[in-house]
Amino acid sequence: MDALESKVAQVAGLCQTLRAENLELRARLASVEGERLQLAQRMEAARLRLEALAQQLPEEGKP
Repeated sequence: MDALESKVAQVAGLCQTLRAENLELRARLASVEGERLQLAQRMEAARLRLEALAQQLPEEGKP
């Protein structure tokens, strides 16, 4: 019976550890997703600026 209690305590401890790790991973994922969105917005803004600059360039063969 002691062995069973020990195993149950082990499983309970592992479950608690995994829950804490899961929470940490979820927080990290949310942070990385936020960073990814910010980078995507910055890339889109840079793309729009480059397109605007490209429109200002004279066309090839025309003065």
